[in-house]
Amino acid sequence: MTDTLVTGAQAAPAKPATRPARPHFSSGPCAKPPGWDAAKLNVEVLGRSHRSKLGKTRLQYCIDLMRELLRLPDTHRIGIVPGSDTGAFEMAMWTMLGARPVTTLAWESFGEGWVTDAAKQLKLDPNVIRADYGQLPDLAQVDFSHDVLFTWNGTTSGVRVPNGDWIAADREGLTFADATSAVFAYDLPWDKIDVATFSWQKVLGGEGAHGVLILGPRAVERLETYTPAWPLPKVFRLVSKGKLAEGVFKGETI
Repeated sequence: MTDTLVTGAQAAPAKPATRPARPHFSSGPCAKPPGWDAAKLNVEVLGRSHRSKLGKTRLQYCIDLMRELLRLPDTHRIGIVPGSDTGAFEMAMWTMLGARPVTTLAWESFGEGWVTDAAKQLKLDPNVIRADYGQLPDLAQVDFSHDVLFTWNGTTSGVRVPNGDWIAADREGLTFADATSAVFAYDLPWDKIDVATFSWQKVLGGEGAHGVLILGPRAVERLETYTPAWPLPKVFRLVSKGKLAEGVFKGETI
């Protein structure tokens, strides 16, 4: 595993002068939006299987709402998967990594988690670009002939990449963005993101049981043309008979 430590690459951001009006947030589930009340929830699906006609319809509706809110292009698929953001990101790593060299960026705990799994679980010997906690690494160092793993916004440090300008438009590898603390809070450049993952618990203040996996067309192509060298747990499998398992992206949640 090659490792680069970048210290002082970018100055730590100044502390904001304005305090939040509602300080009830954390790195886990966040505050509910103003006016939220459990009594307003539609309970017709309670006690029903997610595989029922009603359950699948509601999951597809949730996917449609996310596409609308995120202004996601029709070229990208949205799937609801088990295991929160962690499950979604692990699913992406296990099914798509290994075809190219891997670069991982780490400047806080969640990014370090993906470094550990790429190196110790998948045995990929990634190129690791690190920065001290509270800072960003030098993004100009990234080789986009590699698959690149990074967190868009560090959940525990609050340090985020400035935008998508640093990501090569003509990249050969795939970009894997852990966007769980960024999606719905920032306008993300979907043309620069091949794989994005998140859970509803962060920005939306929802529960953390499910993750969301967004795949761009280049990620779908990787899935349909590449078979990993390691065995895949059934819960991670996104391909059936050489084609993307489209049902996962139509409300047929595993």
